[in-house]
Amino acid sequence: MIHSHFALNEDLDQRISQWLEWDKVTMVQGVTLTIHWTTDDRQIKVRILSGLLRNEKTRQEIQSLVDNMNISELDAMFESRLTFGTAGIRGAMGPGPSNMNDLVIIQTTQGLVTYLQEACTESVLRGVAIGYDGRYNSKRFAELTTAIILNRGIPVYLFSRVCPTPFIPYTVTHFNLSAGIMITASHNPKEDNGYKVYWQNGSQIIPPHDKNIQKSIVEQLTPWETSWDTSILSTSNLLKDPYSEVWDAYFDHLRGTVVYPMVNVRSPLKFTYTAMHGVGYPYMKEAFAVVHLQPFLAVSEQRDPDPEFPTVKFPNPEEGKSALDLAIKTADTGGSTVILANDPDADRLAVAEKNVENKSWKVFTGNELGALLGWWSFHCFKNKTKADLDNVYMLASTVSSKILKSMAAIEGFNFIETLTGFKWMGNETVNLLSQGKTVLFAFEEAIGFMYGTAVLDKDGISAGAKLAELACYLQDIGITLSDKLADIYKTYGHHISKNSYYFCYNQEVIKQLFDRLRTFAGTANTYPTSILNGKYRITSVRDLTTGYDSNQHDRKAILPTSKSSQMITFTFNNGLVVTLRTSGTEPKIKYYTELCAAPEEQNVDYLREVLKEMVDAIVEEFLQPEKNNLTARKV
Repeated sequence: MIHSHFALNEDLDQRISQWLEWDKVTMVQGVTLTIHWTTDDRQIKVRILSGLLRNEKTRQEIQSLVDNMNISELDAMFESRLTFGTAGIRGAMGPGPSNMNDLVIIQTTQGLVTYLQEACTESVLRGVAIGYDGRYNSKRFAELTTAIILNRGIPVYLFSRVCPTPFIPYTVTHFNLSAGIMITASHNPKEDNGYKVYWQNGSQIIPPHDKNIQKSIVEQLTPWETSWDTSILSTSNLLKDPYSEVWDAYFDHLRGTVVYPMVNVRSPLKFTYTAMHGVGYPYMKEAFAVVHLQPFLAVSEQRDPDPEFPTVKFPNPEEGKSALDLAIKTADTGGSTVILANDPDADRLAVAEKNVENKSWKVFTGNELGALLGWWSFHCFKNKTKADLDNVYMLASTVSSKILKSMAAIEGFNFIETLTGFKWMGNETVNLLSQGKTVLFAFEEAIGFMYGTAVLDKDGISAGAKLAELACYLQDIGITLSDKLADIYKTYGHHISKNSYYFCYNQEVIKQLFDRLRTFAGTANTYPTSILNGKYRITSVRDLTTGYDSNQHDRKAILPTSKSSQMITFTFNNGLVVTLRTSGTEPKIKYYTELCAAPEEQNVDYLREVLKEMVDAIVEEFLQPEKNNLTARKV
């Protein structure tokens, strides 16, 4: 029994009581749970059958909060519901509608499948792909999801073992399914999990589907009679395991993309690979084999899935050297000069290269890898076909480097900028493919890369194989990845970035910060006009929260806007582009800066000095971290 006599507000009483009531069908039969809340001298008694008793850890967690009179944390658990953000939901695992747990998974799936049956009348025939990573509860969440969908008479293609996130969109398009679901929190801390949704086109969901699914979830909160019962997984003939067929098809396609097979075969280059305690190892191992690369050295301590992520503070290779310590140690010991790192669900790729002269390691940024892989994709395309470049495209998100834009201006292919996130690049790719266009490559600065269109999302497995092929090709002609990057910037102009973020846990502070920038002169749409007392002038402003764009004649932005997130881009007279935005999955205010220089400006040290000066000023003048009590990223 959970018991308390301290005062709570009546609204919180009702929210907790409703939650427990929805959870009742998992209760051990014959046992009741009584909660005594005292509110305004009025005792409220709730006698229900509760699933919390089935989950002892959950029961103890709530009891501890009650015993310690932690009203604020109880209120946070039950105050609001996780809503669809970046193509799904993601959050800490724990009790209540604000966290990831069995009941939230059930409610989310009930809403999703209801919407699917309304929006896709053929969903009964086409089915849903479901995969999961190696985190705590991922398999359990996937099985609950599968059972609900099967009980609605819809086929489910459930992977029988952990798989990379990109295998789900690939499965959707391979079998022409109605949707895909991946249970993962990607590179988030171990306490988190998530539920990522793909539409029938193989790309992440975008409006209006996300809003419609959320509406459907709210209309389906009460668990259906069969929703807790997973026994159907052992009896249904609608349940299929796509693992073997998808494995063969994915790697057969990858094998067919190799341009210089003999270069790969004879290359003496040694690679080190880390799966970051995630799912990537067997998949990257097979990728190396099918493109004729020699086997890599695996970081043994991080090779296999481990939900504790015991060797890293954050299982995110984007953090740089701090996340690659073991990989660097393994590489140094084994004589390797290139490191490839996937995040735990293998949809992102980090790369480091050793300078053999001074023994130091360079960890490439996402923008630098985008430049390298973009160049490689175009190089390979030109060597395989003489197609008209008028129909050839590359894409990048608005917060990513403009290097592909500069490359396109000189080489003659097309470049498209999208909103942040692969859900936008994936859906834009679908649109281009429907018009008969060719999409070579897309990337975002957060080490996400889509090489080709077999997977309409970021894919750390194929990107890793392609980066390794590029390294072998460059080694064959006597240069390194760093050398090639310098050559790219010499040809297309230096693009120097400095990106980071601050933590902010107060939504009101975030709103005030961005509202101040929008009313800098006291009225709406009066943004800052310069920094450092006029030393660097702002020439244009685009606000994708309000829809304002000073570059357009009608002052209306062309890219889609969203009032639910903050995003403002400033362009300066010297070529600096700065975007300030909030994260869709974390309590962060991010800033992305890039100084885009003309090809004739080759003084990199000078450009770096200018960039540092401007970024420091933007942080102090626009974000005001001390005044707003922002917490800096720990390097």
